Amino acid sequence: MRGHVDRQQSMFVAFDLEQRIAEDHPLRPIKAWCDKALAGMSRDFTRAYGDRGPKSIPPETLIKAMLLRALFSIPSDIKLCEAIEYNLLFRWFIDWPLERKAFTPEVFSMNRDRFEMHDIVRKFFDRIVNEAMAEGLLDSQHLTVDGTLIRSLAGHKSMKPIDDDSDDHDCNGWSDFKGGKRSNKTHRSVVDPDARLMRKGGGGAFLSHSMHVLTASHSGLCVDVAVDAADGTAERRNALRMLDRVRRRHRVVPKVLAADAGYGTGEFLCEVEARGITPHAAMPRLKIRGESEEHDARRRMKRRQRGRAYRASQRVRRMIEPVIGWFKHVGGQLRTRFIGHQRIQDDARMTAAAWNLMRMTSLKRAT
Repeated sequence: MRGHVDRQQSMFVAFDLEQRIAEDHPLRPIKAWCDKALAGMSRDFTRAYGDRGPKSIPPETLIKAMLLRALFSIPSDIKLCEAIEYNLLFRWFIDWPLERKAFTPEVFSMNRDRFEMHDIVRKFFDRIVNEAMAEGLLDSQHLTVDGTLIRSLAGHKSMKPIDDDSDDHDCNGWSDFKGGKRSNKTHRSVVDPDARLMRKGGGGAFLSHSMHVLTASHSGLCVDVAVDAADGTAERRNALRMLDRVRRRHRVVPKVLAADAGYGTGEFLCEVEARGITPHAAMPRLKIRGESEEHDARRRMKRRQRGRAYRASQRVRRMIEPVIGWFKHVGGQLRTRFIGHQRIQDDARMTAAAWNLMRMTSLKRAT
């Protein structure tokens, strides 16, 4: 018998949202790991929000909502709030009651300042890394470092001569620069002052920030991420900073650090060796001339290139490429939505946390 559409809506509906989510849904283990990490941050949330005034949207809810944006490639806070309004899966994940309307995008804007002030995103990311280590999913003996560029929110028309002290922010007056030159020494963006003109590969130069990722080579889990100015030396500078941070926060001291040719300078190799780590950086086939500690470090690196360990290290080093690719094309880091290194770095850390949770789910199923 043919069924007919019943356009009369029910006045009352009772059902268990937990039963609507499949038992083998990949978000289930991700939610369990998130809830465990967030439960350990209760004191941090109390210090950030205090115990007076009206009740806010729970910070646990906002953090899990930001994870959803990275996991499902949601382009903006507006689209995210729209999805939470009608998507039962999203409501279940962030523990948002069915009878309540979704919060507005302004909630994220107001709370990001608070998260930044109390370093909430970094603490959450560190707890996810600690969970991966506790589960035995993160081998910290062999790490890989690499960097990439994040396009700035600002465009070329926002660039203004540094010596122009006028308050005129009409970018159209500076847009016609045909025949002239713009460089980081002479111009600066009035929209995103931290952005710098930089090119990578054979493409054109764009206002960009540099993002740096430190991963466990065999599992592909992200151990640390940093955002800095795109000045040509940020890769090596932030690699050393990240090594120091993971030693301090997670007590991780790798035996080997794999990297590409951009990390093959003598000064960087000396700094890595001074930390008790063996660098495996790609080196050009050129004869090394000169006598200094930096030249000796490069010669040692050239000798290591002939060994089997170096070749194996360079093979697993490629595991970082899909990580950065996921960050940019799925996690939304191809072009940032924020201004300032700290805000962009918090967004990158949240993307890294989303990647780790997704990757931990895959590794756990494979064991």
